[in-house]
Amino acid sequence: MQYGLIKTAVAVPDLQVADCLYNTSALLKLIKEADQQEVRVLIFPELSLTAASCGDLFFQPTLLQGALNGLAVIAEETKAMEMLIAVGLPLKQQNKLYNCAVILYQGRPLAVIPQAYPQDLRHFAPAPQYPTMISLLGTEVPFGSKLVCQCQQMSEFALALEIGQDFRAPLPPSAAHCFHGAYLIGSLSAEYEITGSSSNRKQLINCHSERYHCAYLYANAGNNESTTDYVYAGHSLISENGLCLAENTLFTTGLTITDIDVYALAHQRQKNPAFVNGQDENYFFIPFSMELAPTKLTRQYPMSPFIPQEEKLCQQNSKLILSLQAQALKKRFVHSHAQTLVIGISGGLDSCLALLVAVETVDLLKRSRSDIVAVTMPCFGTTERTKSNAELLCQYLGVSLRTIDIGDSVKQHFQDIEHDFGKHDVTFENSQARERTQILMDIANQTNGLVIGTGDLSELALGWATYNGDHMSMYGVNASIPKTLIRQVVADYAEACQQKDLAHVLQDILATPVSPELLPANTDGNIAQKTEDLVGPYELHDFFLYYALYCAYSPEKIYHLACHTFAELYTPEVIGYWLKTFFRRFFQQQFKRSCLPDGPKVTPISLSPRGAWQMPSDAAANLWLEELQ
Repeated sequence: MQYGLIKTAVAVPDLQVADCLYNTSALLKLIKEADQQEVRVLIFPELSLTAASCGDLFFQPTLLQGALNGLAVIAEETKAMEMLIAVGLPLKQQNKLYNCAVILYQGRPLAVIPQAYPQDLRHFAPAPQYPTMISLLGTEVPFGSKLVCQCQQMSEFALALEIGQDFRAPLPPSAAHCFHGAYLIGSLSAEYEITGSSSNRKQLINCHSERYHCAYLYANAGNNESTTDYVYAGHSLISENGLCLAENTLFTTGLTITDIDVYALAHQRQKNPAFVNGQDENYFFIPFSMELAPTKLTRQYPMSPFIPQEEKLCQQNSKLILSLQAQALKKRFVHSHAQTLVIGISGGLDSCLALLVAVETVDLLKRSRSDIVAVTMPCFGTTERTKSNAELLCQYLGVSLRTIDIGDSVKQHFQDIEHDFGKHDVTFENSQARERTQILMDIANQTNGLVIGTGDLSELALGWATYNGDHMSMYGVNASIPKTLIRQVVADYAEACQQKDLAHVLQDILATPVSPELLPANTDGNIAQKTEDLVGPYELHDFFLYYALYCAYSPEKIYHLACHTFAELYTPEVIGYWLKTFFRRFFQQQFKRSCLPDGPKVTPISLSPRGAWQMPSDAAANLWLEELQ
């Protein structure tokens, strides 16, 4: 539960219809297994103590008493367990029969939740309008559909339930639960399976969890239910904020386990102005106490959170990103009445993607690709490999190319400012970057053009740009795309372009070390200045960036997750070193982001000062760095 991470599970037990003794034993087996794996919330299917397909046997006192006896056994066996357990059973109250879920904790019932909208009105009554108190297992327990169990040590650890078809209602109980502070929604269900139902169910649950910024724990009845008329497949899953974190295989029994991040859910609700606290005075909040012990992570966090995990979705995502960039540039190109697009081409990844965007843009406008003026400006650190790749890329894409060697101009500038040419300091490096920007701006004036910025989101976050050098442009198409994602978009373009020569040069650009090439090459003519040696691996920084800005995680939590995710690649010491670098540079370099050129937001994160990211340039990083000590 540390860092807001709660280990949860949905269970499909091996049942026998109407055999409460057998079913009690089956539930206990899974409960004990979940306890061994330190699960803190466990959801069973609808009517799991009896099985859901008992029909008119639900009217039999013997079955009802058998279910109560089974509940008592489970309560007794779980007294020492720090786990909320939701079990389904039929329960008779005031001469009405209800399809109920009971939340057990440390051997006692916390709440009894009857189904709000039962489709089986032959057997079950709908939940009463207002919660009441009932006697169950010798204790007074809240009874009703408007109940939320809330941890006293962590208010975001708040669980509410709905049953069966409730989640398909036009206004499901879980909607109100979420507006009244529930972050975990347990769904005890018994939906039979037909063709296409599992994909429909998954889509609905994912959308539901995203709309209400909640975790949805869906436990479904399994294939040991009666097959008189229907087949039950036990399709169960856990979704968090639109993403399915865990899902079982149809027709299997057992546990499906993952970790829910309630702090991340709280952050999403905080950012949503439409998400206001509910005002229904009839809601009952049932407190419970649970120790905030560390969570042994089950959930796998992607190393590249900006990149979809499925290959098919990844290719679609890359194509969409390129389209969004091109459509954005098209609007600016047309609106400005410009005649050309001017781009500095280095032979590196960022300028490569910017050039691809420019090509897509002029193709959309049915204009000649010669309207793109690519400018390569070799200087002291330019290698033959990058220069050749820049020229070949322009050749294969059919754009105009100008080569301007800036060595003499920069040397003259050094003389003007009395800088020693042999002193390879920040002045030596930045003079080249600013000379290149000056040339691009002047060529844009010559050709009535727009200078297209190539800098990416990772560089902006780290401040890895020369102020008023590559930091400046007339439109920055890559401004919200991190380095790892740029690499993926270019790789997918190379695979899909169906031009062998173009694909080959793109692959070589991908294989070239990331470098500004502002220091002279080594004696072998290879790149001497590698960016990731200086500021750290981009795969780490993009991971830090995503969880620091999009999820607003604390530095300590980011470190914890990064150590778990990159355990086979980096030591905790290395991760800690680069995480400190990230926060230090992020705060120090805000002044560069306070005056960024326009550029489209095409990923969840943008650092544009025009609303996407508002931060004073003189904010101090001390608290963040102290936490990492």
